[in-house]
Amino acid sequence: MVDDERWKARFRAARVSLPGWADDAPHRCVYRSNVTGTWEIYAWDRTTDTRRQVTDRPNGTWMGGVERSGRSIWWFADTDGDEFGVWMRQPFEGGADEPAVPALAPSYPAGLAVGGSGLAVVGRSGEHGTSIHLCPPGAAPATVYEHAEDAHLVGLSRDETLLAINHSEHGDSRHLALRVVRPDGSPVADLWDGSGKGLDGLGFAPVAGDSRLLVSHERRGRPELLVWDPVAGTEQEIVLDLPGEVGADWYPDATALLISHSHEARDQLYRHDLATGALTRVDTPRGVLGGATARPDGTIEYSWSDAASPPVIRSTSGAVVLTPPGPVAPPSVPVEDLWVDGPGGRIHALVSRPAGDGPYPTVFDVHGGPTAQDDDSFSPVVAAWVDHGFAVVRVNYRGSTGYGSHWRDAIEGRVGLTEIEDITAVRDHVVAAGLADPARLVLTGGSWGGFLSLLGLGTRPGDWTVGVAAVPVADYVAAYEDEMEALQAFDRSLFGGSPAEVPDRYRESSPITYVERVKAPVLVLAGENDPRCPIRQIDNYLARLAELGKPYEVYRYDAGHGSLVVEERITQMAAEIDFARRHLGMD
Repeated sequence: MVDDERWKARFRAARVSLPGWADDAPHRCVYRSNVTGTWEIYAWDRTTDTRRQVTDRPNGTWMGGVERSGRSIWWFADTDGDEFGVWMRQPFEGGADEPAVPALAPSYPAGLAVGGSGLAVVGRSGEHGTSIHLCPPGAAPATVYEHAEDAHLVGLSRDETLLAINHSEHGDSRHLALRVVRPDGSPVADLWDGSGKGLDGLGFAPVAGDSRLLVSHERRGRPELLVWDPVAGTEQEIVLDLPGEVGADWYPDATALLISHSHEARDQLYRHDLATGALTRVDTPRGVLGGATARPDGTIEYSWSDAASPPVIRSTSGAVVLTPPGPVAPPSVPVEDLWVDGPGGRIHALVSRPAGDGPYPTVFDVHGGPTAQDDDSFSPVVAAWVDHGFAVVRVNYRGSTGYGSHWRDAIEGRVGLTEIEDITAVRDHVVAAGLADPARLVLTGGSWGGFLSLLGLGTRPGDWTVGVAAVPVADYVAAYEDEMEALQAFDRSLFGGSPAEVPDRYRESSPITYVERVKAPVLVLAGENDPRCPIRQIDNYLARLAELGKPYEVYRYDAGHGSLVVEERITQMAAEIDFARRHLGMD
């Protein structure tokens, strides 16, 4: 007998994100929490331990942060999850919201930086392409950058004399270049490593007069680090003897880097001294870090969880930094690593097992992105399936991050079909090993995972018993026509052009091409206001299922690419589990 309250309690348990803090007032912090049942923005004054809710909207608020000075909190106001809107501002102590830059029309966000003087730099994306605007206090915005291709603002230097911009003027939004300009838009320097090798700006040194920019590069086939001074024209590559991939942030005095190291679905932290090159491990438990930040007093705060343990915000001082009210989420089962030889190399998968012996009814829960990965972090979704007697298998297919640039980019030109090959290899392995019952296999995922679920149901119809696709790409050509402009640029980079330029590639990768072959009953969940996987292309797919007499159900909700409302997420999870159990004869 399944304890419904137990799995739902994992969703309902109050959670908090890692607090971000104002550089000039580090006691003033901002974080996200679902304590009211909807994810919203909160302010926290550490000197008084005063917390207050900043935003309160029916469908929640995800983007927000505190100015460098600590005077105001900025948050992004869209409409019911459509991601199209304007930046709002509210005093840190509380008060009325106001449009932060009234002269700027609504858009998709493309970066934000607010200097200590109150100077704001706002990135905007839309039909015009990308533009970046200098917004001095009390003065009209001035456009300092504009281009038809995808770009975003990286940041503003501490003394407000330099802006860093990631751009794809060369036509590839998956492998970006860097440009640093002055506030009047005049160029300072450019950095580009050429075709297929991206550069991502991570932020300027947080010290006035320091023009160094921290950069992630992939010159040797995986994300690594360098410090670029665009004014002096120098580069300092940070060569670390660590497997896997690394990211980083500055320590507040800019003498060291806080290194985040990801390897085989787990994370570790290090301190790298820029003067001596010394690399010192920061002691954290085995698991996954949802973020980390170096505080001015030298301590490190980080968000941590593993598959069995709910998230917690910890400090290297030994303290728990921020505890939400209410009961802690019930724990779940630990995850097991699985390595399978696939057509493109060894595939890393994660397995979560219910009690008892296999073969189990098994859910293949496919991650989105595709530039993302599944890892050993706490997942109420995975735990809910396990509670209902399912094994859960998650595959870090080609296209996933965490395994090098070649693995990530292997899907280009053959989108979706490459990932399905890897999922199929793992599926066949766990069936042959006696873990998964071949007559009770569920293929599910959200966003890119929803796309791969529909594609797998059509291209490999004999492999799957049930399909569940949340906010999927279902008709790729129609999706391209309706999606936000930044994603159109992403798709052109993936496919090698637009649907008009390479129509065969889009047709071969589109789930609607294979809809006649679908055998399994399908549940589709769709957001009415989704700018990433728009509703029209999903309706096209559902209409074809109906015309063909295929068994399907649809769950529509009034939000965007997912929901920030806890009870809505529980309703969706219950619908997915109920659909799978009914069609597997488990009820």
